[in-house]
Amino acid sequence: MPEKKTENIKGAMLMVLSMAAFTTNDLFVKLLGAQLPLSQILMLRGAVALLMIAGLCQFYRAWTIRYARKDWGLIALRCAADVCATYFFLNALINMPIANATAILQLLPLTVALGAALFLDELLGWRRMIAIGIGFLGMLMIVRPGAEGFSNYSYYALIAVLFITLRELVTRSMSAHIPSLMITFFAALSVFIYASISMLYIEWVPVERMQTWYLVACSLLICAAYFFSVLAARVGELSFVAPFRYTGLLWALLFGFLVYGDWPTHLALAGAGLVVAAGLYTMWREAKTKEKPGMAPLKRGRK
Repeated sequence: MPEKKTENIKGAMLMVLSMAAFTTNDLFVKLLGAQLPLSQILMLRGAVALLMIAGLCQFYRAWTIRYARKDWGLIALRCAADVCATYFFLNALINMPIANATAILQLLPLTVALGAALFLDELLGWRRMIAIGIGFLGMLMIVRPGAEGFSNYSYYALIAVLFITLRELVTRSMSAHIPSLMITFFAALSVFIYASISMLYIEWVPVERMQTWYLVACSLLICAAYFFSVLAARVGELSFVAPFRYTGLLWALLFGFLVYGDWPTHLALAGAGLVVAAGLYTMWREAKTKEKPGMAPLKRGRK
């Protein structure tokens, strides 16, 4: 099996694991969000997560890596994007059905493919550009701006998509020698600092026993999700790996139905189907193009 194909499969598997962990974490955060302030959830979850990640960094001696000045700037930019993405998406998640919020997030493979073409000089053919347009049409069917039952928090989810796209592209631009554990540590630290500062202005709510277990579960899941996400973004081709984020939608649909009795409207499901189909076509077209070098796609990006 060619090395590139092996790396793509490995990256896809890591993305599937990442999405399973992220979506289960989202469920626990949504359950906690009805009882505790979001900043308190993030601070408590972050404290436990940081201890676990720091222990792993010590075990694997990730602290000894020296970073170039360029990498410090990229790490800072990635952390800022992570904080913003966390704030906007979790606010949307707590205030709207989990399946709807997750469906909007499925735009990521399309926005990442577009961003990679514009800023990382990856190839983007006209067929994939059409697929991206169809994906955005599906997004409008999910969000339905101006329609009855529309939630302003849908905009929060869309803003989160932009920041996560930035985060993924920045991760790809970092030096390969930076350990994924350290990137995970900096991400968790930045969210923890933001949440801790926010709690200076928010009243503390006592935490009950069941909420404590939820928080522990969140901490374990978010560590695994971040770690697998960073690895997935750095293994294989980004345009191939990114579409496997769609597996998170299956978990969100299941959790939303079993826990909350929610099920998206037919229009929203159709829109989600368009988004998923567009992303899967993007993945298939990328693989097909690479099999036929003579069919050169358009190249968009910096000269």
